[in-house]
Amino acid sequence: MSLIDPASSTAWAERPYTAAIVLANGTVIQGYGVGAEGEAEGEVCFNTAISGYQEILTDPSYAGQIITFTFPHIGNVGTNPDDIETTNLAASSGVRGCVLQAGITTPSNYRARQSLDQWLRARGIVGISGVDTRALTILIRESGMPNAVIAHHPDGVFDFDALKARARACPSMEGAELARAVTTTQSYPWTEQRWVWDEGFAEQQNPQFHVVAVDYGIKRNILRCLASAGCRVTVLPAYATAQEILDRNPDGVFLSNGPGDPAATGEYAIPVIREVVGAGVPVFGICLGHQLLGLALGARTIKMPHGHHGSNHPVMDYTTGKVEITSMNHGFAVDRTSLPSDVEETHVSLFDGSNCGIRLRGRPVFSVQYHPEASPGPQDSHYLFKRFVDLMRAHAASQPPVNAREG
Repeated sequence: MSLIDPASSTAWAERPYTAAIVLANGTVIQGYGVGAEGEAEGEVCFNTAISGYQEILTDPSYAGQIITFTFPHIGNVGTNPDDIETTNLAASSGVRGCVLQAGITTPSNYRARQSLDQWLRARGIVGISGVDTRALTILIRESGMPNAVIAHHPDGVFDFDALKARARACPSMEGAELARAVTTTQSYPWTEQRWVWDEGFAEQQNPQFHVVAVDYGIKRNILRCLASAGCRVTVLPAYATAQEILDRNPDGVFLSNGPGDPAATGEYAIPVIREVVGAGVPVFGICLGHQLLGLALGARTIKMPHGHHGSNHPVMDYTTGKVEITSMNHGFAVDRTSLPSDVEETHVSLFDGSNCGIRLRGRPVFSVQYHPEASPGPQDSHYLFKRFVDLMRAHAASQPPVNAREG
């Protein structure tokens, strides 16, 4: 006996669409709503990581963007408080939406505290599932990252003409200054170290060096890696002045990751970075911090066609001759052809040859485009935090004794 009555008019009824993503070129992709209801606009990118979706969705560097996950099954392990990367747990996510291939399943992990769907709703992130993410990824790869509106209406009613007009009117990421929207508003110390399985996060003991971290959209695991490397960290807002940074007598200054166009953030950040570099303090930059350092040293930055977003990017370290697999998230890059003669290229992408690292000749100043803290991603690049500490140690040893300086 059949379990479905073929005579029933509803037996073969298709599930109605409750979500859509509308691109600026007029393309409409329909699917099934997940997460928050409503509409959001942003630049659509794709991420190739196969794990760490919660860390990705809370990375402030994704502010103003809609993330297409190329891995088909997102949400299987649920969500938990430990895997959030934004430093302000009360802040809303910078990411505007997410695009999934498969529907979200019930969590099946001992660390899960909430399903991804519930978590997306709580954080106000609009999502869509049932999308051919391979086709959308190919479109982005071939035509660049488009602006779009993502919409989740449980009743399935959409004004596509209005959504198309809104997508066309969405501001470009070029010229967008987004660091101020995600940075801290006050200084604070950081002492939490990296997560250890079955132990959690340990508190720092007896740090050796004091690092001022400038927060352009900093991730929690960067701060944990600095703390685990023996650094007492003071976090300052993106708009902190050089005087405010140097008045804290840091052994080193860290320039964080963050969202938006580095040239726009550079309007207020570049003079500060130049003054800090001029003071002789060791400097280490990551992602947006790398781009800002490049601008401060005289290079240019460029918008990439589809950027680098994922945790499988091979990078050559010219200083060691080794290749590392890295985690990346950026839509802009330092133009390697614009590097001044006193700036050395130290790392390069083996995917497309784009610049992934620089250092200032004769100074304790360096940066990388990728994310050595991972979270998510491989841990091949953790050595860079030790490199920063070694620079601070060498710099401290080169300074004259306090009495000699005062005399």
